[in-house]
Amino acid sequence: MRDLLERRVNVFLSVWNKLRSSLDTNGEIKLPKGYCDAELSLDSRLEVLLPRRQGLGLCSTALASYLIGLHNDLVHSVNRHTKEDDRYLVSPSEVADLHLISYEVERDLIPLILSNCQYSMEKGGETLQDFDLERIQQQVISKFLQGKPLITLMGIPTLVHRHDRNYEQLFSDVRNKLEQSALPSSVMSMITGELQSYSDVCDALSLTEITLGFLAMAGENADMLLTEYIEQVLQMGDQTNPHVLQALRRCQLRHSMALWQLLCAHKSEQLLRLGRDPFADVSPDYKEELTPELAKLLHTFLVHSRLEIFLQELHEMIILKLRRVQAVEEFKPTWSLKESLLPYLDDKESELAPELEDTFPDEILLSHAAATWKAAAVFKRREHRES
Repeated sequence: MRDLLERRVNVFLSVWNKLRSSLDTNGEIKLPKGYCDAELSLDSRLEVLLPRRQGLGLCSTALASYLIGLHNDLVHSVNRHTKEDDRYLVSPSEVADLHLISYEVERDLIPLILSNCQYSMEKGGETLQDFDLERIQQQVISKFLQGKPLITLMGIPTLVHRHDRNYEQLFSDVRNKLEQSALPSSVMSMITGELQSYSDVCDALSLTEITLGFLAMAGENADMLLTEYIEQVLQMGDQTNPHVLQALRRCQLRHSMALWQLLCAHKSEQLLRLGRDPFADVSPDYKEELTPELAKLLHTFLVHSRLEIFLQELHEMIILKLRRVQAVEEFKPTWSLKESLLPYLDDKESELAPELEDTFPDEILLSHAAATWKAAAVFKRREHRES
């Protein structure tokens, strides 16, 4: 398996390096500037091999798209020559080896050409080669090209990172399968108190997301303990950090979505504490800094707010709504943050909505969303230090 993987990686690198200039100028998928400038090697980042719709994963997606185009051009030409129609189509996800134009020069083409070559002797002993080009063409078409399908460019399989999945659809599916409710404040405090390291928070969040995926498909008794579900139903007890299982011991399956919200925000708080940007993939349009006047207004709100709920709800909206590729078209940065967050809270019937409507500053805009959350997270950390 290792040798097969190594061969295929080397084939990818070789093909990319030979075609990268063509991809830059003629590819169906336009790659970001600079992606085609340098050759790839075994020292390149792994992401170039993993087909995605953004980032370095575009390299393999664009290469697959380009090769599909070359394949289809050949099939079109053959079909015109043989007067066949173009109705034989397969999608990229259905492609098998038998659908592809495939040959090896030494094994397939050279013997075919030599079998259609006549040798003759001229005066002086010189050997002449006479190739039957028409017959060679017929055999190449019938053996390698004829009967191949066109491959559609729509539906090239791509990887979706877990943080890029459609959580809104996932949550809707979970709600349809089992009742969901909020986590008690005491349980939230216990979980965040016990999951102090970034790695533990990531492990707990990953476990929660796996659980949500299964619940969305199969459902379960909402009163079952989360740890019981993980250990007995999913059979993942041996693969799970015991400290994480201990921290989640008071959660039921009805708390799964609330737990995801808590852990997701807690992970970003840990990133902020480590000096990293929890919203690295959010548009800069939502990262405008707060002016001193706005910061003072926000501080007044935070002093009297239900801080933990505010942090979680604003964080969830940023992650689910503002991280989208086309977010700026749906959520204008010049809109009021309060007026943008309120409909989201109303849809969820969140208890934060009345408080936000009455006391949150109108002057803070959606463009300040990331800075507002970070300021609230820093305020929370300072409060904990002083308490």
